Formats: sequence, C-alpha cells, structure tokens
Amino acid sequence: MIVPRSPLLLSVALILLPCSVVGALVSDLAVPCIAIAALFAAIAAADALLARSALAAIRVETPEVLRLVAERPAEIPLKLNNSTSAPKSLRIGLALPAEIPSAAPGLNLIAPPGISRAAWACTPSRRGRYTLDAIYLETPSLLGLWSRRIKSPAPCELRVYPNLRKEHIETLFLNRGNFGLHRYRQVGKGREFEKLREYVSGDGFDEIDWKATARRGHPITRVFQIERTQEVYAVIDTSRLSARGSTLDRFVSAALALGLAAERQGDLFGLVAFSDKLRQFVRAKNGKPHYNACRDALYYLAAEKSSPDFDELCTFLRLRLRRRALLMFLTELDDPVLAESFIHNVKLISRQHLVLVNMLRPAGAAPLFHAAEVHELDDVYRRLAGHLLWHKLRETEKVLGNAGVRLSLLDPARLSVELIASYQNIKARQLI
Repeated sequence: MIVPRSPLLLSVALILLPCSVVGALVSDLAVPCIAIAALFAAIAAADALLARSALAAIRVETPEVLRLVAERPAEIPLKLNNSTSAPKSLRIGLALPAEIPSAAPGLNLIAPPGISRAAWACTPSRRGRYTLDAIYLETPSLLGLWSRRIKSPAPCELRVYPNLRKEHIETLFLNRGNFGLHRYRQVGKGREFEKLREYVSGDGFDEIDWKATARRGHPITRVFQIERTQEVYAVIDTSRLSARGSTLDRFVSAALALGLAAERQGDLFGLVAFSDKLRQFVRAKNGKPHYNACRDALYYLAAEKSSPDFDELCTFLRLRLRRRALLMFLTELDDPVLAESFIHNVKLISRQHLVLVNMLRPAGAAPLFHAAEVHELDDVYRRLAGHLLWHKLRETEKVLGNAGVRLSLLDPARLSVELIASYQNIKARQLI
C-alpha cells in the first residue's frame, strides 16, 4: 500500500495550491502554472511508482516459538535481511495480542546491508498461548513523498509461562544449597531396604533378619534407607470451579512450583489436569526436559464452563497409577453437590495413594465470632454466610478425614508456599 507522507502534503500546499490560484486569477500565467502543476504531479507519480518496489529486498523473520514469562519484561527478536547495497530506513509494527502490551507503537531503525538484528520490547500480562501472524513494514520513497507499507507473514507462537518469582518461590525454597536441611527434621529410619550387615550392639530385635541369621549362624541386621524417588502428582481442576477470578492461574503456578520442589528432593513429578474429562496427563519423571514438558502442558490451560467429572478422574488414576504416590489435588469443594461427588469417588484411590485436597480459602469463610468488627446490619449477614460456608467445609473435612484424605484451606496469596510446606512435611514424616 502507498500512503502520502508529510513532505507530499507540504509540497501540495506550497506548490500545487498557489499555482492553481494564480492560474485561475491571472490568465497570462495559466499555461506556466499548469506546466508546473503537471511537472509536480509527474514527479510525485514517478516517486510513487518507484516506491512500490522499495521493500522487495527486505525480509524480517521471527523465531517459530518464543517463550516468555508473565509480568516480566521481554524482547521479541527480529532478524532483518537487507539484500540491497544501501541502508534502508524502516518502521516496523507488530500486531501483538492485548495480553502482550508494548510501550512503543512502532520500531524505527536503519537496516544496514546484509543481515542485522533488532528487538521489540514487551511485557506479557497473562499466561497462555498466543500467535503473531504478521509484521508490518514501512519505508519512505526515494524523494520522501510517499510511504510504502506491506504486511509480511511471520508465524510466531508466543508461549507465556507463569511467573514463579511473583510467588517468592525462588527466594524461599530454590536458592538453598541443601534443600530443607535445617528447616525439616527427618522422622523415622526409612522403609526401603538397602543391605544386610553384621549385628552390632544397640540394634533392635525388629531389625534382625532371622532367615539370614539362620543361614549364617550369627545375627544379621537389615539396613533401610529413606526412599528418594517417590511419585508426586499435581491434580489440577480446570472446570468451572476454577474459573472464578485468578484461581486457575494460582493453581498452575503452584503446580509448577511443586514440580521444582520435587526435583530438588529427588522425587518424580507428574501432572493431571481434568474437567468434565481428562485434559492432560504427564507421567511422573524427573530432569529438566521433563519439567519443561510439564510447563508446556500447563501454560495454556483455560478454565471451562463444564462441571468436573470426579468419577472418570478417579477411575483413570486407579488404573494408570500402580505405584503408591502422593496426589496433591488443586480444586474447589465449596459446591455441596460436587463435594459429595468427590467424597464418593476419592475413596476409590485413597486406599492406595496418599491424597491431599488443597483449595483456596473462600473470602469470609470463618467462624461467626472470629472477628468482632461489626458496624452495620449487612456485616452480620455477611458473617453469618461466612460461618455457614466455614461449617460446611469443616464437615467436608471430617468426612474426607475418615476416608484418609486431608483437606487444607490455603491462603490465596501464599498458595505455592503453603503447598510446598505441606509436601515437605509429608516427606519428613515419611507418609508416602
């Protein structure tokens, strides 16, 4: 597309318009004025025709996949290829989605001959998967009267991951040389058999291997070690229960933080995402490539309008997870009907696995006389509603406790921290 620039408009105002006025008022100067106007029009037309090929030798490329972090400044790299032998003045524009705002409306630069690089600054505001379909280029014509604009295809997938630094996870847990060594005391002697050794004074009778003792003719003791490679799964609810506010975003961030904690502890970490059916399943493993796979499986999850199907989920977990594992559910059970369905189906897996249910503490859910600040009648009704909700959750907690399932109400602002603390406590007590 060819569009006029300010020099063309200024030239029309200084040349073409006066010639038209003078030619109309003074008949003797009509022919020279027409000639000047025609010459100016020819020059402008020639400049416009030459501008059509001004960007033919310019190519701008972007990476196919670009990984960004929400709420952290980032740059989109641009590779410029100028096939001409002269520098080219360019103005570049990117049609970014609203979730990836940029302070600058355009990028002005000089592209030297050959290959050069530039960067577009932006700050993603929300996790998810986005697409950059095209890049818009603009360059002035030879005389600067026109601008040549084109739309260049540049397929680029923008993956915006959750910001774990926002949850203070790195400061609290991940920068320690010995993860949790001074904060948590290990309880017990371990359950995994390591070796046999000669009996020494102080060994308990329950540690003696009587079959080995009978074969060798002297006491032999079994030595156990703490199991390090246990399976930990984050089970994330993506149904309508997680669609309220930023609940699902908090769940995703907490799950990734739990994965980092499990990696530091030497455990195997896996993921399960569900709504009315299973959405994602990543079997528990460890290592950086596996964590990247978990991150890629979670970053684009979106809450759905459907209700969760706990029956299908628990059946799937029962059939696929043969080894005892720690299942950290991230869901909401403040709906009585769905809470009853969850209680009915979780018994299918609670006999084999250790199940922890974690939900965000609802606003206002507290005992009736928890706080004394009541200023008007509406405060009384709000406190009464909060007490009824708190009482219902307490009943749900008791019923789940009878089935061997723990329910925890976590602070939304400290969800990741409290989730990891709960995991560490389980590891220290060897409950898996």
